[in-house]
Amino acid sequence: MKKKALIITYYWPPAGGPGVQRWLKFVKYLSEFDVEPIVYIPENPNYPLVDESLTSEIPDNITILKQPIKEPYKLAGIFSKKSSKTISKGIISDYKKQSFIEKVMLYIRGNFFIPDARIGWVKPSVAYLSKYISDNSIETIITTGPPHSLHLIGLQLKKGLGVKWLADFRDPWTTIGYHKQLKLTNASKEKHKTLEKQVLNTADHIIVTSFTTKKEFQAITNQPIEVITNGYDYEPASVVKLDSKFSIAHIGSLLSKRNPKILWQVLSDLIKERDDFSKDFELNFVGAVSKNVLESIKNNNLSNYINEVGYVSHKEAIKYQKKSQTLLLIEIDSEDTKCIIPGKLFEYMASNRPIIAMGPEDSDVEKIIKETNTGTYFNYNDYDSLKRSILESYKAFLNKSLQSHPIGLQKYSRKNLTQQLAEIIKKQEPSDYQV
Repeated sequence: MKKKALIITYYWPPAGGPGVQRWLKFVKYLSEFDVEPIVYIPENPNYPLVDESLTSEIPDNITILKQPIKEPYKLAGIFSKKSSKTISKGIISDYKKQSFIEKVMLYIRGNFFIPDARIGWVKPSVAYLSKYISDNSIETIITTGPPHSLHLIGLQLKKGLGVKWLADFRDPWTTIGYHKQLKLTNASKEKHKTLEKQVLNTADHIIVTSFTTKKEFQAITNQPIEVITNGYDYEPASVVKLDSKFSIAHIGSLLSKRNPKILWQVLSDLIKERDDFSKDFELNFVGAVSKNVLESIKNNNLSNYINEVGYVSHKEAIKYQKKSQTLLLIEIDSEDTKCIIPGKLFEYMASNRPIIAMGPEDSDVEKIIKETNTGTYFNYNDYDSLKRSILESYKAFLNKSLQSHPIGLQKYSRKNLTQQLAEIIKKQEPSDYQV
């Protein structure tokens, strides 16, 4: 008999972007490991990105529960539709370039909606799910965040019903990079830390996507913590013709803080120094790009070499990954981002194209890239080694020998990762916890 697991998530098809991929893929494979997933989602969400193609991956035989949610971003859009949309995507301008409206919206978002703008969904969800869980003999619930307010649903259900609760953190909570941009008061910061501590010490099992986050959480709780990274799914075999130019492609959002000026300088210098590189080079952005990044590119005389594709469906993004000569992965140069492992990294690795990655020293991304031999990793001050590596890749491109030589990717397949998750779910025994 399959064990039932109620999954509480905000992002679900037709939502686009990386947030939806993790649990869509888990749900796709859980039934193969004797777990019956039941998914609870908002009925009327405000998704900043939409990808209708992902709906085809939802299994036909699963139960999906929906309840209405009050979305403050919709109300905020009355005052500034543009600012509301960009903030909901996570694109926050540098302080000096923020409009008055954007500053006000960030202050309100940070201090009136703790832990996030979906806090209003907690109370009605607890009321609805309490009855559903009791009526359907659900023994295990799973919350996934961000938005971290969903963990408060799990917290209250755990206290009220005594169900087993797994809290999944796709990103950290109080140390996530954008917290510093939300204009939090000291009282708001303390409230975040208090809620984080309550969640981490009440959940029966904590799941994180990175090794650094696990270490961070171990300083807050003694509850068991498991690392289950994001991963890649098997795609139907297809012959994709590589770009004729020496293309470097970045897939996904390129936020204002992800702006490696040293890379733009390296590319600009190579263009000046080599006529052949100047004729062959192309920089493709597949996803939203902040104004700050575009300004830096312009300042380095690279504007004529970029191709802004914009947001595309996940299937289209996979095609861009497979046809690009090299793939670019950039993380903010900060101590706080060492734990961030973008979901696209694993799809990059499975695409068999060499990766150029940049970020903080000793990051989890650096460890995975070196372990799998899927690319090269650089810090933000590695001008010489970065330039040398790109030039070597370009020469391999000219010789038609530019390719990746990955090793040990199997453990990052979505199916293998789901098996890991299923084993944790099945270990959860009925609880006698009482309020």
